[in-house]
Amino acid sequence: MKKVLITDYAWKSLDPEREILEKVGATLVVAETGGEEELKHLAPAADCILTCWKKVTEPVIRNAERCLAIGRYGIGLDNIAVACATTLGIVVTNVPAYCLEEVSDHAMALLLSSARKITAFDRAIKSGVYNLQAETPLYRLRGRTLGILGFGKIGRTLARKALAFGLRVIAYDPLFQKSAEFAEVEAVSFEDLLRGSDYISIHVPATPETRHAFNRDAFRLMKRSAVLINTARGEVVDEDALLWALDSNEIAGAALDVLSKEPPDPGYALIGHPKVVATPHAAFNSEESLLELQKTAASQMASVLSGEMPQSVVNPEVLKQSNLRPAFKK
Repeated sequence: MKKVLITDYAWKSLDPEREILEKVGATLVVAETGGEEELKHLAPAADCILTCWKKVTEPVIRNAERCLAIGRYGIGLDNIAVACATTLGIVVTNVPAYCLEEVSDHAMALLLSSARKITAFDRAIKSGVYNLQAETPLYRLRGRTLGILGFGKIGRTLARKALAFGLRVIAYDPLFQKSAEFAEVEAVSFEDLLRGSDYISIHVPATPETRHAFNRDAFRLMKRSAVLINTARGEVVDEDALLWALDSNEIAGAALDVLSKEPPDPGYALIGHPKVVATPHAAFNSEESLLELQKTAASQMASVLSGEMPQSVVNPEVLKQSNLRPAFKK
């Protein structure tokens, strides 16, 4: 029996994966903690590895001597040592079109909650304060500017929704390409995005280039009335700098679905801050998106085990290497 190692998952059942992989003669091995030492122990027997949030590190990959492919449940690859996998001839896959509607909906919901002070009003009224003036001033959303950092699939999906609300949309992305569909979206520099936005929504992966893109210098350029929204990766924001920016009134607020450490330590100051709206990395979650994610990720592993090319290979250079481990049919 071929074996597919599952490092971790955030849904109720692995039945969809099990059903798909059993058809190609594979069984699931599910890690208990997903810690590096456990994964190093389980890796030698794995023909494929599927991971959600746990790190598939270089030591784990080097122990996976028969592994053909590593699949990410999601889009970002910052928890997989892709370079090591490539060196060893292992294919790495992801699910690039996953949860576009969910994450863009969540970002828009965080924007609306911040604009209309929904959570602040809710906390106040539940504590016995019934006062419509408690969270004033409030400003009309139409005509305000949303800056989008990263104009990929999720960023573009968010832009469509924001434009429908009457927001002006600007975006920074080195790969931005003007199109008829997004004629209303203005491409700007990162500095102009910071200076010109009333709301900034982050939609870039965690890379050495994007790590702590939002630091003290960035917050100093932002409007004092601006709100930062992050549904991407916590590492893009220097959280100490964000706390400073909130305390010193450099920006008006933040709406965070992701943090650099998840879950955060009890009593983490940023989560308890009155100017912060926080959710527990929930933007991707819906019944529809989870089922789609499970089936797509498992199907890619099934393809590799069957000698077929998977849908999304994120390290295509490995396909030309002489040490490529999967034997794909011609």
